[in-house]
Amino acid sequence: MEADNRTTVNEFILLGISSQQDWNVLFFTIFLIIYVITVLGNLTIVLAIRLDGHLLHTPMYFFLSNLSLVDICFTTATMPKMLADTLSGVRKISYGGCLSQMYFFIAFGINDTFLLASMALDRYVAICQPLHYATVMNNRTCLLMVAASWLASHLHALLHTLLISRLSFCTSNQVPHYFCDVFPLLKISCSNTALNTLVVYTEGAVAVSGALLLIALSYAHILMAVLRIPSTEGKRKAFSTCGSHLTMVILFFGTVSWVYFQPSSNFSAEKDTLAAITYAMVTPMLNPFIYTLRNDKMKKALKKLFGRKLNFPLNSIGQNFATVRMQHST
Repeated sequence: MEADNRTTVNEFILLGISSQQDWNVLFFTIFLIIYVITVLGNLTIVLAIRLDGHLLHTPMYFFLSNLSLVDICFTTATMPKMLADTLSGVRKISYGGCLSQMYFFIAFGINDTFLLASMALDRYVAICQPLHYATVMNNRTCLLMVAASWLASHLHALLHTLLISRLSFCTSNQVPHYFCDVFPLLKISCSNTALNTLVVYTEGAVAVSGALLLIALSYAHILMAVLRIPSTEGKRKAFSTCGSHLTMVILFFGTVSWVYFQPSSNFSAEKDTLAAITYAMVTPMLNPFIYTLRNDKMKKALKKLFGRKLNFPLNSIGQNFATVRMQHST
């Protein structure tokens, strides 16, 4: 009977960020700028690291390039659809499209948490066990950590998507959010959602809290190690290498915890939409700036990247001009 009820809903209506149609053009412009900056900024980080052979083989920057790639996918899972809906005013999404959007959003979101935990572990080994760093954080270990992050995140997303797919939506198809997510869908389901809620607060909590615990333990050891450094310059340098990562951790985990680890009965469309905008849009956009503004190696890599792109057309023009002059002189 539940399957029959579920099939009566072939599409959902996303209520979006605001019901005020007059604000649509403003919202579209703001979020388009955010999306373009996010994609271009993170893509620049990936290209700069890939084109710099030294940085690519450094664990910290290897993880950073993967984080930037995941952030591009993370925002792309929701923002293009939201931009199209805001511009057109049509906020419909098919049942299959809704589940697909939720799957990729969860997968790339949890992948972010695992990569941030991997980066914290990398900083711990670099600062607390510098003599063993090259041995512990070798290429094979880094590849395994990234592969495990991708695999675990997609299995996590698959579990939640399958649990949502068994629910019935027979009373309402209006999703109180700008994209398909777990709690908004649970709120409008007419099925028993106890199992879904239990999995969110057990498996989901273990995944996120486990990553956060690893980060907390890593930074506790890092703090004790840094305080033992005698020179002020040494302490400043150690803290500067961790400051960017710690800023991202606070922004991301703070807003994620607000949305997913409060009682589902406390779900508030307005507050949770604002929190979702922070971790799904703002944090990925800030990632390139946070990791480059105080990082001299990334600044050099970016100068090298843009230097190549600028020099290529200039060199081509110079060569063509020289060829023309030689032809005229002969």
